[in-house]
Amino acid sequence: MALEIIGPGFGRTGTNSLRLALTQLGFGPCHHMFEVRENHETQLPYWEAVVRGESVDWETVFRGYRAQVDWPGSRAWRALIAAYPKAKVILSTRSAESWYRSFSKTILPFIRDRDALDDPRYRGIAEMCAGLIDEGVFDGRMEDPAHAMAVFDAHEAAVKAAVPEDRLLVFDARQGWAPLCAFLGVAVPDEPYPMTNTSQDFQARTAAARGQA
Repeated sequence: MALEIIGPGFGRTGTNSLRLALTQLGFGPCHHMFEVRENHETQLPYWEAVVRGESVDWETVFRGYRAQVDWPGSRAWRALIAAYPKAKVILSTRSAESWYRSFSKTILPFIRDRDALDDPRYRGIAEMCAGLIDEGVFDGRMEDPAHAMAVFDAHEAAVKAAVPEDRLLVFDARQGWAPLCAFLGVAVPDEPYPMTNTSQDFQARTAAARGQA
C-alpha cells in the first residue's frame, strides 16, 4: 500500500482533526504522531534514525498507511512527495500567531520538560521530538516566538513552491468538509467536521505522563 495523501503541515495545525476526517472519508489508516505513541517499539526507531541523519525505507515506515499528517512525517515532506509522486498533498494551516500560541502551550513544554515525564514511552518520543522538531525544524530556537513563526511561514511557502497546484490543497480546519472533499473527489459527510485534540486535551495527556493526573 502506497501513501495516497501526504500532510506536510506542522503539528498544531488541526492535524489530528484532519487524521480523523481522512479516516472517515476512507483514506485511513493515517499516520500521525499518535501512531508513534501507540506503536513506539516499531515506529520510534525509524524517527530516531531520521534524527541521526540516517536513511530509512519509507515503504517500511508507512507500510499499512494510506495517509500521513503531522510530525514526525511532515519533517520528511520533501522526501515523501518525491517517493510518492501520485500522492495528493494537504497542507494543514492556520495563522502563524495562533499556531505558536497553541504550540507554546503543548508541544514546546512537552519537549522542553521531557525529563519530568515518568512514562518512558512519552519520554522517548519527547527525546526524538527534541532532535526532530526543536533542533531539526527550529534550529534549537523553538522558544523564540519570532523565529518559530518565521520558520512556520517559510515552511508553508516552501511547500507551496514545491508542489504543483493541482496536487496541493492548503486547508484550514475552519473551512470544514467542502474543500477537503472536493479535492479528494468524495461526498461530504452528513455530520460536522471533527474538531479534536485541543490544547487542554494535549496538556491533560502530558500531565498524566508526568504522573500528575
